[in-house]
Amino acid sequence: MPTTHSFDRYADIMLALGDPHLVPLPAAETGPPGSLAWLRANVARFSSGEDHARRRAAVEADLALLAPGEAARAYALDPRRDDERLRVVRALARCLGLADPHGVALAVRTVAAAYFGTADAEAERAADAAVAWLLPHVGGEGERAANRIGLLVQGCEATATLIDHARRATTAHPDTATLLEDTLRRNPPVRQLRRTAVRPTRVAGVEVGAGDLVLLDVVAAHGRPDAGVEEHRPDPLTFGAAPRLCPGRAQAMALATAALQPAPPESGAAVAGMVDHVLSLAATWTAWDGKPVPAGDRVYTPHKAIRRVADHLTDHLAELEARLAGEPTEPDHWHASATTTPADLAPFTPDDLDEARSRLTRLARIWSHRLGALTPAQLDDSPGGGWTFRHLALHVSDSVYYAEAVGDLSATPNMTTTEGLPA
Repeated sequence: MPTTHSFDRYADIMLALGDPHLVPLPAAETGPPGSLAWLRANVARFSSGEDHARRRAAVEADLALLAPGEAARAYALDPRRDDERLRVVRALARCLGLADPHGVALAVRTVAAAYFGTADAEAERAADAAVAWLLPHVGGEGERAANRIGLLVQGCEATATLIDHARRATTAHPDTATLLEDTLRRNPPVRQLRRTAVRPTRVAGVEVGAGDLVLLDVVAAHGRPDAGVEEHRPDPLTFGAAPRLCPGRAQAMALATAALQPAPPESGAAVAGMVDHVLSLAATWTAWDGKPVPAGDRVYTPHKAIRRVADHLTDHLAELEARLAGEPTEPDHWHASATTTPADLAPFTPDDLDEARSRLTRLARIWSHRLGALTPAQLDDSPGGGWTFRHLALHVSDSVYYAEAVGDLSATPNMTTTEGLPA
C-alpha cells in the first residue's frame, strides 16, 4: 500500500527535488490526438526520463524565441485590459509569432481550467475541443505542438496567479523585484509540489518506497525559522530545482514585473519607441557586407528592413484614415518580405541612413499626432472592421522585427536572425 510522506524543511525539499527517483505524477492515461488526455501524455510537465529530456528540449527551443524583455514589452503594449491569464498568453503568443494571439489565449485558458486533472466532465470536453483548435494554430505538430501548448498553459496559470498574488500583497516593498521575491516565498502560485517514487529511495533519512507519494510544502519551508529566509534568502522553491528547474522562470518574472509597472505608454509613444530602436540598429548598417541575412524562410537587408518598416507604417496609417472617414480601405497589393528587390541589395550608405531617419521619424510623428487626437472610444471601439486603433499601434510597433532580423552590425555582422516575422 503506497504511503504519503510530507516534507516542510527547505533542505529536505531540495533533496527531494534533486532525487532522480522522485518524479512528478504522470498523466493518468493517453487519449486520441488532439484531446486533453493526449496533451497531458505528451508534455514535459507530466513525464520523466528520456521522454522528459526530449520534451523539455522542445520547450527550451520555444523559450529561446521568447526573450524576457520582448515578452514584457508585448505584455505592456497589449491594448486589451482584461483577464490577466489572457494578457499573459497573448504576450507569449505574439513573441512566438502566432497569427491569432487572442484566439490562442482564449483556448489556452480553457485548457488550463482542466489541465491538472481536477475539472468536471463538461470542462474536460471543452478542453478537448480547445486542444483540437490549438494544434493547427500554434505551429509545429505532434509532440512539439503539445509542448508549445503546455508552455502557454503554464504561463497562463502560474504567471497570472503570481501577478494576482503580488497585487494583493499587504506588506510594503521598496521595489517590484523585492515584491515578487517576497510573494514567491509567502504566497506563491504553487504552494505544494508533488512527487511519486519510481523506485525506492531515501529523503532526509526517511525511507520512500516505490509508488509512494511525496508532498513538498514550499510555503511552510520558507516560513520556518531554520529556512534562513531573512539571513540567506534561498531561492524560492516554487520554480523547483535542478534537474527540473522551471525553464521559463526568466520569462515569468519579466511578465510579472511588466504587469506590476505603471500604465504603459500611449499608443503613439509605442510607435515612436519602435522607430527609435529601428534607427539605433540602422546606425550600424553602414558596415553591412552585402550578404542578405536569413531569417526563417526569408532574407533581409538594411534597405529591405527600412522598406518594410516604412511600408507597414504607411499601410496601417492609410487604413486608420480610411476607417475614420467611413471609406473602404485600399486593397492589399504589397509584396512584403516575400520579395527582395534589386534596390534592397544596394549598399547602405551614410546618406541612406540620413534618408531613413528623415522618413521614419516623420512617419512616427504623424502616427503620434493622429493617435493623440483620437478619443479613448475611438482608440478602443474603433470604427470599421478590423483591429482597434490601439491594437493597430501595437501591431505597427512590432515592425521592429524587420530591423532585428538584420541586427546590430557594429560588433558581429550578419549573425542576428529572427524567426516568426510578420509578412
